Amino acid sequence: MNGNKKCRSLSEPVWVWGAPRLIDARSAAAETCESRALPSVAPRLLMVDADPASRSNDDWPLEDLLDLAVGAAEEAGERAQQRRRAGSVTVAATKSSRTDVVTEVDREAEQLLRSVLLGARPGDAWLGEETGATAGADSENQSGFRWVVDPIDGTVNFLYGLPCWAVSVAGQRGGETVVAAVVVPSTGETFSAIRGRGAHLAGQRLAVSACNELSQALVATGFAYQSQVRARQGPVVGELVSRVRDIRRMGAASVDLCSLAAGRVDAFFESGLSPWDLAAGELIAREAGATVNATTDGDVVAAGPQLIAPFLAELARLQ
Repeated sequence: MNGNKKCRSLSEPVWVWGAPRLIDARSAAAETCESRALPSVAPRLLMVDADPASRSNDDWPLEDLLDLAVGAAEEAGERAQQRRRAGSVTVAATKSSRTDVVTEVDREAEQLLRSVLLGARPGDAWLGEETGATAGADSENQSGFRWVVDPIDGTVNFLYGLPCWAVSVAGQRGGETVVAAVVVPSTGETFSAIRGRGAHLAGQRLAVSACNELSQALVATGFAYQSQVRARQGPVVGELVSRVRDIRRMGAASVDLCSLAAGRVDAFFESGLSPWDLAAGELIAREAGATVNATTDGDVVAAGPQLIAPFLAELARLQ
């Protein structure tokens, strides 16, 4: 993307990244065609202010919804990567603990995602890690569709310059995730999935590993930021590590789930995940053949179909 051209917001009268105000939806759409966030969907945006009903009617094919999600995530990831390389990353706030941080880049990335996704579809609902939940811009005629977004999954990695962080975007219809995109800027990889049509990376369909023996399984996990919760998680991992091939703690649940989908790890478990941590990665893992057990409290256990039963049994024994 040309660094001098920014992606305009179609839902709010501001340019993202602090640029000037815009005029109207039609002219804004016409000028966003350079943005990778709007490849095949630009014609719809050109019609949006001509036909107000098109703002809320959920008639988009899933392929177009995925194009929009992928393009928005790649734009946000590219911008965040530029900020990281420039060294302009600082802590803006903390959340659940002093070690659970938010950077200004998290907020900027979510603003970009929100502007692009709700700009294209103003009637959609929204759930983002940094901005929370909204019912959608067109509250009187909702589309029945919701975006669930983590602008930077793995913020601590991002802050420290470690490569394992991602932009995660999921689109949900009726409470079920139907499209998903996870972009890992440090590797240039974009994982994606459409419900019922498989998960893909670089045009190749993904499949979980065929591992069926727990002692040979490479297991990914993560830890909470609250010290009292970590105190309970540590002993479980300490016992498990002697019963599996090894354990990996990468620091971004969406990347863990995509790694499971790609056969790079054989299993994954973590407690206390939020919906934005899980939504996109879960669909990608499921579409690659994983069995994913997730509770409403955000406890997740996932593995290939031949490994899930012994893995669940071992975790139950340890906990």
